[in-house]
Amino acid sequence: MTHTIRTHRPARTTVGALAAAALLTLTACNAGGDDDSKASDDSSASADPSASSSADAAAEPDLDGIPDVVAEVNGEEVTKDEFVPIYEVAFQQATSQAQMGGQAPDEDALKKQTVDELVDTELLSQEADSRGIEVSDDDVDAELETLAKQNQMGSAEELLKAVEKQGMSEDQARSQVETQVMVEQLAADEDGSIDPTEKELRALYAQAKKQQAQSGQKGQKIPPFAQVHDQLEEQARSEQVGKVAESLLKDLRKDADITINL
Repeated sequence: MTHTIRTHRPARTTVGALAAAALLTLTACNAGGDDDSKASDDSSASADPSASSSADAAAEPDLDGIPDVVAEVNGEEVTKDEFVPIYEVAFQQATSQAQMGGQAPDEDALKKQTVDELVDTELLSQEADSRGIEVSDDDVDAELETLAKQNQMGSAEELLKAVEKQGMSEDQARSQVETQVMVEQLAADEDGSIDPTEKELRALYAQAKKQQAQSGQKGQKIPPFAQVHDQLEEQARSEQVGKVAESLLKDLRKDADITINL
């Protein structure tokens, strides 16, 4: 059985990721043997900056001209020190994806996306603060353990090591998870329960099977419902949280004082 962790958004950026899936999410387990495991390991190694080719290593983001304060949100600063490590991870991921298509990543667009998402995160953080929502270290630890379980890993430490191999530090991963938990708590406060019903999960499962049948990918059999129950539940929760967060952000941006210096 093989599994791969994907980080859809770096560090504090959350809203776009939550609209699609969990921030640290598993791919479906494959019923393969050692060969499959080796293939997965090779794939992970190729995403590891330390194991990349010399061409990959030469790809560096352009950090010239980035101001000390990249944005201000209702008087709160989003600093260069916050922006740079997040942008560097985003650049690494974009570079890996761009190499498949033979095109270099659009750094201007990537910088704009990064700062916009940092602004969104700051807006949601301010709203959470105003509602008295706080995320403790215990909350983060509990979420990491849950994510480790969903990824068929033995512990949060094992999960963090796997994420680190993909270019994200433990502090960045914990920050990402902290923001995820904060947004989930904010969404629940805004819209009530975000937990899907069993009926909704079975509908998602049926949709997945239908899409697979339509795609004609007969070799990729979807596991039984019970086996992917937790994954479906996380996907449904993430989609609901994403919808609530996006709606909330529309209202928050209307009254916000936002200055982008990038």
